[in-house]
Amino acid sequence: MQKFETIYGMAADLEGGVEALEALLPIPRTEKELKNLTNSFCLSNMSRRIFQAGLNRKIIDNKWPSFEDVFHQFDINAVRMLSDEVLQALMDEKRIVRHWGKIQSVRHNAQTIYEIDEEEDGFLNYVAEWPSSEIVEFWDVLKKRFKQLGGASGPYFLRRIKKDTFLLTQDVMRAMARWGAIDEEPKNKKQMNHVQECMNLWQEESQRPYCQLSMILACSID
Repeated sequence: MQKFETIYGMAADLEGGVEALEALLPIPRTEKELKNLTNSFCLSNMSRRIFQAGLNRKIIDNKWPSFEDVFHQFDINAVRMLSDEVLQALMDEKRIVRHWGKIQSVRHNAQTIYEIDEEEDGFLNYVAEWPSSEIVEFWDVLKKRFKQLGGASGPYFLRRIKKDTFLLTQDVMRAMARWGAIDEEPKNKKQMNHVQECMNLWQEESQRPYCQLSMILACSID
């Protein structure tokens, strides 16, 4: 597996220099900053990612104020108490995207945040304290406990709230293959754990957050 210093150098060359590359890199929130967020903020960003999946981002961006209005500013207790009849009526609400599975997911996910809040002494404590060196395991938790957070949606939700996580985009996987980390697209648990191990080695070498590792990898290929 290639040293990350070499990968960084290639990315900088392709982006027009170190300064240009550094300007592209995301900065994650600290553990303290994550704990200072609200559950409503998390539910809003989780739902925004869910509704955005498969659609043009601008569509959801333009409609999002209406989503906030319809779902009571994503207040956890208000949303988890919505009746089946209220949810069904939203299928006639033209201000939002009318996808039944995604509409249902908002109530389910509000309830799940509430439950984790009780189980773990705070949902945001749970998110903030989960080590990024085991983030693929957290992706699996999100997939199993929440609705519509499988595939890339779980990692993208974490990226939206700036929890440190890498992303496995097509460019990132192509770069990992080029630099000798993987030889095929990771699909099963064993392969995903191997990806985590590779990222951990690069993180230890570079001392960079995981979100920056994946961005640099994506920039390191034509």
